[in-house]
Amino acid sequence: MTIENILSPWAQNVSPSPTLAVDAKAKALKAAGEDVCGFGAGEPDFDTPSFIKEACAQALADGKTKYAPAGGLPDLRKALAEQYQGFGVLEEANSAQVVVSPGGKYSCYLAILATCGPGDEVLIPAPYWVSYPEMAKLAGATPKFIFAGDDQGFKVSAAQIEEALTPSTKLVILNSPSNPTGCLYEKAEMEAIVELACRKDFLLMSDEIYEHLLYDGAEHHRPASFSKEAADRVITVSGFSKTFSMTGWRLGTLVANPTIAKAVASLQSQTTSNATTFAQFGALSAVQNWDKAMQAVQDMLVHFDRRRLKLLEGLQAIDGISCLRAQGAFYLFPKIAELGLSSEEFSDRLLEEEKVAVVSGHAFGAEGYVRLSYATSDDVIEKGLERLSRFSSSLN
Repeated sequence: MTIENILSPWAQNVSPSPTLAVDAKAKALKAAGEDVCGFGAGEPDFDTPSFIKEACAQALADGKTKYAPAGGLPDLRKALAEQYQGFGVLEEANSAQVVVSPGGKYSCYLAILATCGPGDEVLIPAPYWVSYPEMAKLAGATPKFIFAGDDQGFKVSAAQIEEALTPSTKLVILNSPSNPTGCLYEKAEMEAIVELACRKDFLLMSDEIYEHLLYDGAEHHRPASFSKEAADRVITVSGFSKTFSMTGWRLGTLVANPTIAKAVASLQSQTTSNATTFAQFGALSAVQNWDKAMQAVQDMLVHFDRRRLKLLEGLQAIDGISCLRAQGAFYLFPKIAELGLSSEEFSDRLLEEEKVAVVSGHAFGAEGYVRLSYATSDDVIEKGLERLSRFSSSLN
């Protein structure tokens, strides 16, 4: 039996996550004694707020270690439904429209798997999060890309989407604030896309995992809150990972119309059963003590904002590099095309020659760019900028 015969078509066609690969490579070099400046991480470098950890620990002590309902703990789903009603996403606090999953990534995958299949097209604005195309392929659907560069603020327009539509278009993915760019759609931009979805009859998946990580007074807009028709066709995905530095807890959320939410819960029941039970009690504590939780986020944002501006200033000072000012998440996405290397060659050589880890823009469907995460220390940012400047100068 050959390797090709052993593996399924899905396993053969899916690509490993390049962001996780870069982070793993940087950590391996560090473990080997190398002084690596890592900008590849897609997770906050702060601890989970103590009261959330304490709620989880108490749940463990109380023996909350059994299976939970596939869609999530009833109390957590109820609390989330009430919160999303407050956000204007749900007309009523209907717990059946909320599903808690083992991570925002899995929520995204289930949203696609529940709605798309062979013969369907999934429109993905580029630059995109690396997993969207692979998820579409795993569902048997065809990913199709629409590019928006830094001249558009990395945001596709409703007109671009309309031009790309075909009779096979089933789902369009939006990610605001964006990974990898940190861009944020304005309300009017989002409204135009939602109006198009209602008029042309396609679904939207709104990935809002970075919704609370905002700067410069920016405001997050939830497309499902615009109208009842919008709420029926928008699948809202989020989670606890980025907001509360809970990436390893694997807790995602999905809010959708009852038909889609029920299908997602059924798919989850046959794949992972449920998100880890005792971890859900930590999430419940965050939702029930929202003001306290958001204060912890604001404390984290003070550091993120300082690092964002420091990294932005340093990148803009390097000849051959340009960079937009991100309004959300914890990434910058500078353009390096003028330096004469492809994104992958730039990233590979930068790590090899200067021990600075960044992620190639090629991984995000954006040749000529690289992604840097400022979820790292000020010292790493300063040292990394020095090395990046030296490397860039050597190319001129």
